[in-house]
Amino acid sequence: MGELGVVDSFTVTFIVRRFNPETDSEPHWQDFDVEMYSTDRVLDGLHKIKWDQDGSLSFRRSCAHGICGSDAMRINGRNRLACKTLIKDLDISKPVYVEAIKGLPLEKDLIVDMEPFFAAYREVQPFLQTSAKPKKEHLQSVEQRERFDDTTKCILCAACTTSCPVFWTDGQYFGPAAIVAAHRFIFDSRDEEAQVRLDILNSKEGVWRCRTTFNCSEACPRGIEVTKAISEVKQAAIRGVRR
Repeated sequence: MGELGVVDSFTVTFIVRRFNPETDSEPHWQDFDVEMYSTDRVLDGLHKIKWDQDGSLSFRRSCAHGICGSDAMRINGRNRLACKTLIKDLDISKPVYVEAIKGLPLEKDLIVDMEPFFAAYREVQPFLQTSAKPKKEHLQSVEQRERFDDTTKCILCAACTTSCPVFWTDGQYFGPAAIVAAHRFIFDSRDEEAQVRLDILNSKEGVWRCRTTFNCSEACPRGIEVTKAISEVKQAAIRGVRR
């Protein structure tokens, strides 16, 4: 902090993994020196590169406040949201490496094709299914709501799924995010199709492909206990749902 509350600036080297399908046969690394402040985020650095140095740099972002989940990427080897990763929390004595999340087809620079991710999400039927037609609110107790509260926090950023070594090597695995989406409804007392979802996830490419490495829980920007949710779905598949 400088005089009169002025925040000091410093130079940060970003090394970004670039790929242009029109000109490149393989991805390559490119470095950029960017003037930053400790209050900046990695997303701010990417904006400065795109706006001031190389307008061809491509990445997704929308809300910039950790809600939309669109700017998930690998930062120094870890899946994070660029908008939530503060420069002051990184070791800027070394370059900051930024690349696309793994396990999904690379489209350009930091952009991947999310369709395989959303296909798995849709397959677990992530919506409330009930034949009940209450004439007033369909009430739940506090305890019933708390049973699945953690998994309602998912923003579908794919950070958990693309941190999973099984997902990297098995293109048929549903992945943690899809299982989290299923968990949210399996344990919802208002839903009547828990068994349908459990049958889907009880396949060889479902919950049983999880190797409990905890990468998914560590990667989640919302702090969801992803590995715990997967474990609870496994138990429900064996013993039935206990809401």
